[in-house]
Amino acid sequence: MADTRGKAIGGSIALVTGANRGLGRAFTQALLDRGAAKVYAAARNPGSVEFDDSRVVPIALDITDGDAVRAAAEACADVSVLINNAGAMLQSPFLTAEDPDAARVEMETNYFGTLAMARAFAPVLATQRDRSALVNMLSVVSFFVSPFNASYGASKAAEWALTNALRIELHSQGTHVVGVHAGFIDTDMAAVIDTPKIAPEDVATQTMDAIESGTPEVLADERTRATKNSVPTDQTSIYPDIQRAWDAGDNPWRS
Repeated sequence: MADTRGKAIGGSIALVTGANRGLGRAFTQALLDRGAAKVYAAARNPGSVEFDDSRVVPIALDITDGDAVRAAAEACADVSVLINNAGAMLQSPFLTAEDPDAARVEMETNYFGTLAMARAFAPVLATQRDRSALVNMLSVVSFFVSPFNASYGASKAAEWALTNALRIELHSQGTHVVGVHAGFIDTDMAAVIDTPKIAPEDVATQTMDAIESGTPEVLADERTRATKNSVPTDQTSIYPDIQRAWDAGDNPWRS
């Protein structure tokens, strides 16, 4: 059910992680287009953040570094909109992973990193209760897992669970929580995939709309909407096709 307490983006102060390229850059631009007063554009290398807009403030942030996350919350204590966009995807199966630590890296970034950001910034958002929002960038693979990209899917499923719990925990302080799910997005991450992709600007626009309307979840494209609708019957509607692709070695991520 929609939270009727939608939040105005105009005049807000936002922070976007992974803001230097792709979807993070699109989120940052969308916030500026909606009238945000300031956007902290976070990246591991803040020098890679390039915007010709004085409202953009690049900051250094690695969300897997607890000290850096806490320092960011102290330095950006005026934030009212937090967009957790930074993530890692290593295209790794569970049993035959080339890098046995891939699952740990993805979980540390996508789940624990997002959790660390939520914990550090919840008190900051509480001071802006009439206009605060927290957005987590999730995925269509929050709803199912493919062994071609298994540990990423597991990390996004965990992040989806985190998002739903955060929505409940943060409700009393007036922070609106939005989970954004999308399939293939036209960014560097999905460049090797020869399939229709949604534009990052489209995802960003839908996310801004959800913040302003009080909508709790964005299903950004038709594939994502169909997949979520198929979850109750996933063993017959989703997984047989994945099994056939796996048996045939038909890896969609192979360049």
